[in-house]
Amino acid sequence: MSSANAHVLQDTAAIDIITKRLRRANGQMGAVVRMMEEGRDCEAIVHQMAAVSKAVNTAAFTLIAASLRECLEQGTENRADVASRLEKMFLSLA
Repeated sequence: MSSANAHVLQDTAAIDIITKRLRRANGQMGAVVRMMEEGRDCEAIVHQMAAVSKAVNTAAFTLIAASLRECLEQGTENRADVASRLEKMFLSLA
């Protein structure tokens, strides 16, 4: 998004939820690196990688949904443009 049409999430509860999920994903990613370094089996590593992926995607979907909700509720002048950009972000994750 260009800065003129950017939306910055203001919902502190959503920000907290997203941040916690990303911290969890960060910890899981550290576990994946350790597992690789320790020579753990592929199935266990892939299982952990799937958890990281799901956590990151869920955080992204939550961010987009909260941003879209704010955009529509605030009724800003450029809400159609912001909504369109958020929709594109959503679809990029699908």
